[in-house]
Amino acid sequence: MNSFHGIGLLHKLAHLYHVQTAYYDMAHRRQNASAEGLLAVLRALGAPVETIKDAASAWDQRRKELWGQLLEPVTVVWEGQSPVIEVRLPSNVADSTLAGHLTLETGEQQAYQWQAADLRPAKYEEVDGTSYVMKPVTLPEMLPWGYHRFTLETSSASAETLVIVAPVRAYTSQDRPARVWGGFCPLYALSTETSWGSGDFSSLQALIGQLAGLGGRVVATLPLLATFLDEPFDPSPYAPVSRLFWNEFYLDLNKIPELPKSPSAQALLTSSVFQEEINALRHSAHVDYRRGMAIKRRILQELCQSFFAEPSDRLNALHRYIEANPRLEEYARFRATLEKKRIPWHDWPESLRQGRLKEDDYDEKDRRYHLYVQWLTQEQIEACSRKAKGEGAQLYFDLPAGVHPDGYDVWRERDVFAPDVSVGAPPDPVFTWGQNWHFPPLHPEGIRKQGYKYMLAYLRNHLQHAGILRIDHVMSLHRLYWIPEGLPSGQGVYVRYRAEEQYAILALESHRHNNIIVGEDLGIVPPEVRPAMARHGLHRMFIVHFELQANPKRPLRSISDNYVASLNTHDMPPFAAFWEDRDIGQRLELGLLDRASAEIELRARQAIKENLVSFLIEKGWVKGPAPDTYTVLKACLAYLSASQAGIVLVNLEDLWLETEPQNVPGSRNYPNWQRKARYTVEPICKIDKAIDILKLVGQLRKQSSVPEKL
Repeated sequence: MNSFHGIGLLHKLAHLYHVQTAYYDMAHRRQNASAEGLLAVLRALGAPVETIKDAASAWDQRRKELWGQLLEPVTVVWEGQSPVIEVRLPSNVADSTLAGHLTLETGEQQAYQWQAADLRPAKYEEVDGTSYVMKPVTLPEMLPWGYHRFTLETSSASAETLVIVAPVRAYTSQDRPARVWGGFCPLYALSTETSWGSGDFSSLQALIGQLAGLGGRVVATLPLLATFLDEPFDPSPYAPVSRLFWNEFYLDLNKIPELPKSPSAQALLTSSVFQEEINALRHSAHVDYRRGMAIKRRILQELCQSFFAEPSDRLNALHRYIEANPRLEEYARFRATLEKKRIPWHDWPESLRQGRLKEDDYDEKDRRYHLYVQWLTQEQIEACSRKAKGEGAQLYFDLPAGVHPDGYDVWRERDVFAPDVSVGAPPDPVFTWGQNWHFPPLHPEGIRKQGYKYMLAYLRNHLQHAGILRIDHVMSLHRLYWIPEGLPSGQGVYVRYRAEEQYAILALESHRHNNIIVGEDLGIVPPEVRPAMARHGLHRMFIVHFELQANPKRPLRSISDNYVASLNTHDMPPFAAFWEDRDIGQRLELGLLDRASAEIELRARQAIKENLVSFLIEKGWVKGPAPDTYTVLKACLAYLSASQAGIVLVNLEDLWLETEPQNVPGSRNYPNWQRKARYTVEPICKIDKAIDILKLVGQLRKQSSVPEKL
């Protein structure tokens, strides 16, 4: 086999596994995938290939698998369409009787029968001497929304498909104002005068109340999911232990009902040593997750011990919660085992890796602790949700694109994660070597064969509390950049997913929970992503910082009602840092820019700022040249607020002209996810300049036309 022919067969094999053999970079140049990268990704997908020489036999085997599959694992039926299910039949049963059995989500059943010879063929294929035909089977009646099961039996085989019947478009509330606004701040940064040096769920409730008092109807924050805060240690909200469980770090211990009933916990809490610890946390320059979680856990363990010591109504309530959430028991055992072993689960004995945890593998007190704190976090998050609804507001949660490789989800859901690969991004002008985010991707066929149970579980975990859910890296519904273990980021390969199946789930779940779905679609995304988002009713993001960087010569464009608009995101510098060029100097100091690149960026930044000021003057938002930072900030927020954007989010730290970012992507020398907000919650909405801006935002959101001047 010559190399050219071998590469051709490898590309044909990649096509069968929905692996892209090339992509276009930010400069619109075609980048071909390397043979080494393709082989590694194909192996992760289950293809039997070690070298290019294996491509031919692997291609034959894959074709047999695909055509030998009587039904696809998942079938999507959009509302109003006839239910059509594709059936693949070998020639020896092409004339047989087909028996169909439909079980609706409600449990109702229906039986059908067809003669295969009477069905019109849609496609023929010859595979290793066997002829196959694909024929569509149409059910005679429309189906209700839901997740239904259809089984088909032939004379020699049977198979089942999950039939998702969904509205075409995601939910959009018809009874809320057409244009609303809200505030954003990471919860860890948002402390109160009584919290322990970081934000907690009471901080979130306080912020809900303050913003609602000014007319804000949305309160947004970063992911609140469980993270590793001991060993291993990774406080990043975008590297959660699980997308199914919450972070007990944010518990307000003073709101736990068991605290007044526990003399031992109260004695510990009021001791001078403990109060000194709390005081040190309050005065530390950054959020100290490890230390803060350690002292919280001491109190929580005291409460937990007394809680389980005797029967009570609350203990019965916990047992009912565990019964209704069976994954929780396994999660608690996993966390307790991890704490006892003190090594990643990948290094556990085989039986433990496979999920067989026995009582002597963990300490019972740790298992009970994790059961207890997850129940408490659920209670306090639910209290935040009730507070928001009571104020006529909505929580805006963020769903991270991945999970920590050493966490519960990857251990528990082994079949839906691809092994030996990580998700990242290809090289671009900022990250010239590419990015590796070090979390494993979902296996595109594994999640289908599972019927998207994992996806449904983590979506429902968020949608039960949040009125708005942001899907981080929304292009992952379509494709992800996989980086094989041991290869540089530049040798990654794009793998495609069944986007329509995931959009169907998002649309259906959003209607069932009355939840708005927002897709993070920033940067270069495949051309099909944004039309698909529009077709299925997902909100897009309009970020001023990104708009200006993407096209320095173009003034801000108009914003339609399907956008969430803001000045920046948590991965960008605050507005004042951007306007005063401090972010360029910071990246230079951190080694993310060289001096020549910094000079080029400074010149480009100057042009950006001049164009923006000219635009704001032309539109009447700025009265004269050379405005100061606060004036430009106010004008930009006014422009967003007067637009038709469905939601405008104000980064609260911009209101006092913060210059330090929360996260500097790519830097290990900056305290990412640790910086406290300059002010506690109490005075945020009492700062004169902050109130002026928020009142202006509220006024403009209520108006139907754009005023000429401030």
